[in-house]
Amino acid sequence: MDEYDRESHAHNNVHHRNPHQQRAEYLKKPPIIQVAESPEGSVMDQSQAEILHHHDNFYHTTKSLLILFQIMGVMPIEREVGRTTYRWTSATNVWAYFIFSVETIFVTIVFQERLKLVLLPGKRFDEYIYAIIFISILIPHFLLPIGAWTNGSEVAKFKNMWTKFQYKYYCVTGTPVVFKNLSAISYGLCVISWLVGVLIMLAQFYLQPDMLLWHTYAYFHILAMLNCLCSLWFINCTAKGRAARWLSENLHNALQSSDPASRLAEYRDLWVDLSHMMQQLGKAYSGMYAMYLILILLTTVVASYGCLTEILDHGLSFKEAGLFLIAIYCMALLFIICNAGHQTTHKMGAEFRERLLSVNIGAVDQRTRQEVNMFLTAIDKNPPIMNLNGYANVNRKLISSVITSMATYLVMLMQFRLSLMRNAAIATRRAAIANMTAMAEQQAVNH
Repeated sequence: MDEYDRESHAHNNVHHRNPHQQRAEYLKKPPIIQVAESPEGSVMDQSQAEILHHHDNFYHTTKSLLILFQIMGVMPIEREVGRTTYRWTSATNVWAYFIFSVETIFVTIVFQERLKLVLLPGKRFDEYIYAIIFISILIPHFLLPIGAWTNGSEVAKFKNMWTKFQYKYYCVTGTPVVFKNLSAISYGLCVISWLVGVLIMLAQFYLQPDMLLWHTYAYFHILAMLNCLCSLWFINCTAKGRAARWLSENLHNALQSSDPASRLAEYRDLWVDLSHMMQQLGKAYSGMYAMYLILILLTTVVASYGCLTEILDHGLSFKEAGLFLIAIYCMALLFIICNAGHQTTHKMGAEFRERLLSVNIGAVDQRTRQEVNMFLTAIDKNPPIMNLNGYANVNRKLISSVITSMATYLVMLMQFRLSLMRNAAIATRRAAIANMTAMAEQQAVNH
């Protein structure tokens, strides 16, 4: 029995009472789900907010990552009872302004120092190219307010959609959403994100001859932010995949109920909400992850080029080991993000469609057959796609596209390098001929 099977088994046996009895009891409460859609709204009373907060297992299990984002000033959203809000004048935002200002001073100093190293005269073309790596890694810090803070309201909306979905799932299925082990995963990823960032930069200090120890301090929080964003994407995709798995496994309960057509309509509504959440995830974090993918492409191309040219010119050494480490690190982040998006899309699309197609149509009534066809139509009309607000679809095809682009740019850089080497050789030969001619003329004059 794999992890999903164990978790879904525990999920479906949370209570010993009949799920339909639980659902009937809970639906006696007023329908308060809609008020959670507006993060700025103040319509909810305290009891309604507490009900939503009680069923928001996703927030409770991933709270550590949210707090870490607040401390780092990456995404200063605030959590109230039953909803998530974002205000430019909140205390969390004021802290983000302060910590960003302090970090900007130090990052700017290091940026200037690295820029001076790049602009030193007498360097080879290759050295200019891969010196850009450590400048490009600093750029996400300056783009943080534009890429993250401006989308704060969309992030709050996404969080509230999660809150609404979990309560609605309980109302429909009679069982609460319980993400087992997700809390431990969140805590572990918080620690790993910082640990990996520190270790990579310390490795660069020992492997790169021009990297000073105090320069590495400016990179710690930036790499930790990139790792945390990767962790956030993985956790959201994992949670959505589990919810889709539970929903598909509960389809047999809907078909065995006294009114299967109505129950299938409720399940279809839940699936559509989950699909909209996928779209909102890409929209809310589109700025950060679009910048993320561009940085990965740029850094990997430059690091791969630097590693290749250093090996061709000088053989194996510590310097190209550091460049190779950066390239592997960037590709690992890309694989985690794209693979998580692909798996979630597959669970909500292909696997869910297979469950519906396996329904014995001949054993159900006409209304139920219509609901099954409408469910399949809803999946076709609202395909579950992890999309960054129209910029790119996050799936395994994106990995092949990035690798293709990297190969293209590497070939272009190598061709440009060969052209420079050929021009330098021609210039050297012409200079040697000119010197020989001048010496011959001088000897002729002397004679």
